[in-house]
Amino acid sequence: MSDLPNELPNISAAHLDVPDLDKLAPALLSTHAPRILLLYGSLRERSYSKLLTLEAERILRHFGADTRVFDPHGLPMVDSVSPEHPKVQELRALSLWSEGQVWCSPERHGAVTGVFKSQIDWLPLETGSVRPTQGRTLAVMQVSGGSQSFNAVNGLRVLGRWMRMVTIPNQSSVAKAYQEFDDDGRMKPSPYYERLVDVMEELYKFTLLVRDRRDYLGSRYSERLEAAPASVQALAGAAMEHERQ
Repeated sequence: MSDLPNELPNISAAHLDVPDLDKLAPALLSTHAPRILLLYGSLRERSYSKLLTLEAERILRHFGADTRVFDPHGLPMVDSVSPEHPKVQELRALSLWSEGQVWCSPERHGAVTGVFKSQIDWLPLETGSVRPTQGRTLAVMQVSGGSQSFNAVNGLRVLGRWMRMVTIPNQSSVAKAYQEFDDDGRMKPSPYYERLVDVMEELYKFTLLVRDRRDYLGSRYSERLEAAPASVQALAGAAMEHERQ
């Protein structure tokens, strides 16, 4: 191994982790069913984003997942009330409970709806030392009233990255959603339905893979360094300065 201070003089060796396959082996494997939270983005009585979300939940339950669907009715606009509001507390508790999430929004004016965005905005990046979304898996979906589009799912991917989630490669975008559900609210057989099954299968697999490795996968050099006591940082800085002389 090279002499770290000479090769990487700006790095604190005490906080640098060298990734290793052995470190990816979890100390304990979870035995409970994968916990999946599902969010949708419309308050309409016949909401196609809700219908698609419920269809996704049925598939996940078939695979063996423990699921919760958050009802956005009654969730206030962000910053209009205290975070102690019951609906905000419910949403945050479900996010902490989850090991994976499904986000489904209608596309409105080329973007996600305000109803959906408000749910994400109520989830802070960090509360104390707890991050309610970091390291959780994520599947993104959208429904459209018109032709095929990917604006909403692209926007959801940006949000997922910002919330430090592991967003799976596959996604679902259902065009002319009003044609894809029967009178009972069940999704009709179609390539859209087959894609939905693909996406939920992939999410379930990724959740099994990631959930017991979440802490290690989300550990970052810069954050370990920032969390170090000031005395340790001062010693590291002094050592690096000595090497430069």
